[in-house]
Amino acid sequence: MLILLAAIFALHIIAIVILLVATIDNAWWVTDVISTDIWGRWILTNGVWNLTDLPEGSHYPKDYLQAVQASSVLACIFSILGIFVFIAQLFTLTKGKRFTISGIFQFLACLCIMIAASIYTDRFHINENFGSYGHSFILAWIAFGLTFISSITYFVLRKKTA
Repeated sequence: MLILLAAIFALHIIAIVILLVATIDNAWWVTDVISTDIWGRWILTNGVWNLTDLPEGSHYPKDYLQAVQASSVLACIFSILGIFVFIAQLFTLTKGKRFTISGIFQFLACLCIMIAASIYTDRFHINENFGSYGHSFILAWIAFGLTFISSITYFVLRKKTA
């Protein structure tokens, strides 16, 4: 059981790191000279990357962008809270109640990053012919899968003894 708990802990830490990289790093949409994230746009000018504001208008609806930003940050917060709750529950709660709250936090993180990536997919870069989704966008979807697996594991694990 100790190995299982260590594996769950490692999965949770990996999910947190991937969530943080997906939220902070600057590669949700990339071209040869532009790298865009949910916070700004990097443009390659004379061999130097320069940070600029995201363009305003129909390409980047501000309300949807704020929803993506908020959902990504909330996913990170819920997942970090979930690991602290996991550690606290491991030593304080009785069998049957032990990992329910951790599972709820991971499930909330899962929903938040899914909402962020889904809105970004649906509302941004729709009519752009050049470029592709970058590694941060892909990491957001991987984080969705990891947090979902982690939350399901917590719900299954709640009935086991530790």
